[in-house]
Order: sequence, then C-alpha cells, then structure tokens
Amino acid sequence: MAGEGDVVFEDFFPAMVERLGADQFIAELCNGFRVLMDQEKGLITFDSLKINSSLLGLQDLGDDELLCMLREGDLDGDGAINQSEFCILMCKLSPGLMDGPRRFLEEVITNQFS
Repeated sequence: MAGEGDVVFEDFFPAMVERLGADQFIAELCNGFRVLMDQEKGLITFDSLKINSSLLGLQDLGDDELLCMLREGDLDGDGAINQSEFCILMCKLSPGLMDGPRRFLEEVITNQFS
C-alpha cells in the first residue's frame, strides 16, 4: 500500500509489449529516451532530467531524488544515461516484464525435470 506522497507506478509495459511486439516496444522506449535527453549531448543528464521531469509527472521530485534516478540507470559511471542504459533501466523497473521470462524458465525447468 502506498503512503501519502508516494509515487505510484502502474506497470503498463507487459501490455505494451503484448500489443506492440518487442521491436516496436523498444522503439517506443527509444522515443522516450529522446524526449528526456540533452539534445546536444545525446544523453540523459541531471539537467535534462530536471528540466523534463514534469513530462513524467515528476516535477515535485527534489534534486537528490533525480540524482538517485540518474545513478540507478548509469551503468558505465559516466554521470549520464545513454539510450541503451535507459532501455535496460526501464525494463529492469518493470516487474511485469521480468515475470514473463521467470515463468517461462520455471515452466521449462519443471517440464524438463518432471
């Protein structure tokens, strides 16, 4: 249960993948990346995230929270998020997307060793 002031995230990604297919879903994630990125650097930086956070409905987040989001997605440690890192982060943050492969693996293991 979410507390007062908590950001509630509804996971639409599994339905999007089912409707769009994997390739189009990734294309949509890339479109989202382009909306948030610094147009000159081609990366999501702290400044571009801060400027564009209202597009995500996150205009009330403080600098510390935005920096935490940036660090979460910054896999190579360069202080910014590239397109690949963004797509990985978005998929990682979707529990529904992670459930499908997990269920598939469990089914394969169960069928293989039963």
